[in-house]
Amino acid sequence: MLFIAQTTSADIDSGSTAPLDVTDVNQLWETTQTWLTEKGVDFGINVVAAIAIFIIGRMVAKLLCRIVQKAMTRGKVDDTLSQFLGNIIYALLLAFVVIAAINRLGVDTTSFAAIMAAAGLAIGLALQGSLSNFASGVMIILFKPFAAGDFVEAGGSAGVIEEIHIFSTIMRTGDNKKIIIPNSAITGGTIVNYSAKDTRRIDLVFGCGYGDDLKAVKEYLIETVNADERVLQDPEPVVAVAELGDSSVNFVVRPWVKTDDYWPTLWDLTEKIKLGFDAKGFNIPYPTQDLHVHKESA
Repeated sequence: MLFIAQTTSADIDSGSTAPLDVTDVNQLWETTQTWLTEKGVDFGINVVAAIAIFIIGRMVAKLLCRIVQKAMTRGKVDDTLSQFLGNIIYALLLAFVVIAAINRLGVDTTSFAAIMAAAGLAIGLALQGSLSNFASGVMIILFKPFAAGDFVEAGGSAGVIEEIHIFSTIMRTGDNKKIIIPNSAITGGTIVNYSAKDTRRIDLVFGCGYGDDLKAVKEYLIETVNADERVLQDPEPVVAVAELGDSSVNFVVRPWVKTDDYWPTLWDLTEKIKLGFDAKGFNIPYPTQDLHVHKESA
């Protein structure tokens, strides 16, 4: 039996004590034990449930990310893009799982979600340019206007594409300079891909004098073009009189070649035709100016 004595100054002076009601003490103790037991069990259950939500949620998030990445791989999406999007999806799902686990512990997540939304908005505004480059990078990877190794004119520069990243594209110029172009600058302008097709047409213009034999000049141009093994016969090369200029008769020479043979064929034909004109005596007019001097008598 538990006895608790309550003393006062009068009792101390008199040397006597007054016993406290045992029933009230026992009821208070039993109430305290019941409250602690109930709250402790509830808290323990909430902790276990929160841990279970986190573990299972993380497993589900990883599974969904794998499914999405496999779907993108089957859709022939670039590996870099599929991995990047998979990481973003996993981070978003994991954030929802963490919020759900915290909510199970009894913590009010409304303000927490509002803080996250405000932080996301602030980060989005601060990274507006980077997000624009990211969106452009996704468009480049999905629609593939060019690939690594293509000779491209885009973003104000021309060169061979070396690498395509999420935020930028690396290009190498003809004189071996490395250019890093933001993806938004590429998708925001015109893209000219010189390597997209297997064949290309060479456009050349040659002028001869009005006193030259046009038929002889035309036959020579056709013979020279067809003699080059790199020139394709389908489509057939075009050699025709295009313009009667101020001082020359201009021929257009338009042979088709494979894309890889474009520049070597253009340079070789230009040299051969010039040497042939010299050998056959065809004139290549160039601008001249006559100066007349009038002398007045004193």
